[in-house]
Amino acid sequence: QVQLVESGGGLVQAGGSLRLSCAASGSFFNRNVMGWYRQAPGKQRDFVASVSRGGSINYADSVKGRYTISRDNAKNTVYLQMNSLKPEDTAVYYCYLVFGGGDNYWGQGTQVTVSS
Repeated sequence: QVQLVESGGGLVQAGGSLRLSCAASGSFFNRNVMGWYRQAPGKQRDFVASVSRGGSINYADSVKGRYTISRDNAKNTVYLQMNSLKPEDTAVYYCYLVFGGGDNYWGQGTQVTVSS
């Protein structure tokens, strides 16, 4: 069983910054990918960013240059530094972990609200 606990969401003005964290615990392979999706009201859940344990990183085009993903393998924790936030970044952000070709494990979600 895998548990993911997120923190760091909140309310920020446009142009501001937030940092999300997600700590994983439980049983999973060392070779894994962690990352973030987000879901705005009435919309589908969209990919934001991912990082493998080996450091391979991917970003959605909409966040490139503004968001930075990183991870601390010793702590099984992934971070998402979000800068230059826009109102359209408002969403519930979900952490995920995947390994061994299986399904994603998901965190409970953390709300990010960007006011204009």
